[in-house]
Amino acid sequence: MRIFRHYNDLPADARGCVVAIGNFDGLHKGHQVVIHEAGARARAQGKPWAVMTFEPHPDSLFKPNAAPFRLTTMRTKAHMIESLGVDELLVQHFDLDFAGLTAEAFVDEVIVKGLGASHVVSGYDFQFGKKRQGDCDTLLHMGRARGFGFTAVPKVVDEQGIIYSSTRVREYLQAGDVRGAQHVLGRPFELEGRIEHGDARGRKLGFPTANIHLGDFLRPATGVYAIRAGLDEGLETAWIDGVANFGRRPTFHAEDDVVLEAHLFDFAGDLYGKHLRVQLVERLRDERKFDGLDALKAQIAQDCEKAREILSK
Repeated sequence: MRIFRHYNDLPADARGCVVAIGNFDGLHKGHQVVIHEAGARARAQGKPWAVMTFEPHPDSLFKPNAAPFRLTTMRTKAHMIESLGVDELLVQHFDLDFAGLTAEAFVDEVIVKGLGASHVVSGYDFQFGKKRQGDCDTLLHMGRARGFGFTAVPKVVDEQGIIYSSTRVREYLQAGDVRGAQHVLGRPFELEGRIEHGDARGRKLGFPTANIHLGDFLRPATGVYAIRAGLDEGLETAWIDGVANFGRRPTFHAEDDVVLEAHLFDFAGDLYGKHLRVQLVERLRDERKFDGLDALKAQIAQDCEKAREILSK
């Protein structure tokens, strides 16, 4: 998959694409239907299959003081979009200048002049342009006038008739229901980040950890989780079972620092400075304070045993 950073820079063989446009934060099952609709049309027409998304997320620009809410970083999102088979990904920088484009200018400058798109696909609720002036009706009518097709994918619902949405994923995660989040996403929820040096307490306890600060990621419920950790090795990712604590480490009075501490089973390599992907598979228990290190070590051993049992299935 080729990645482009601006709609003005596309080579000739990337133009004429069928493009799915949206934020796609989390890339849940509803998003996947939108992207696959673009793929089906691209393959039928012999056109490039493209996805256009925006970075940073528009809400980060308009709500700079909001609590962290991202379900995927751009790196994670690109991994997942590539796994769908997409040919090209346009990561459009979203700033005040871009946000100031009117709906008509977005169509003319980005879709027609920049992408030369043959067909555009979006979700039913997609809005765009200055003050969200444009919507699916805008794309349909302007597409007819300017020579590109448009498809709005209707609501995608689960077996209970509930819409797949990023908001729903966030609610599940903040409640500690990672299985519910997985149901909407179609895969375990995944965090990622650069492994940082900690205070080495885990190593002293006999359970060394890889520590990741979450940055812009949504904060899931604090607690202990069974995990799978992905270590990038060239183009491949090596997955290792483990257990992780996400929280403030109350036993050590570190209440101000929320961090993910991942212990990887049967792994002895040096991880400092490397990039780690962490899938939350199941929440085991609440985070809590222990009366001494012996009690903490005993509980960690129990957590590891329980996580191994869950992950073996």
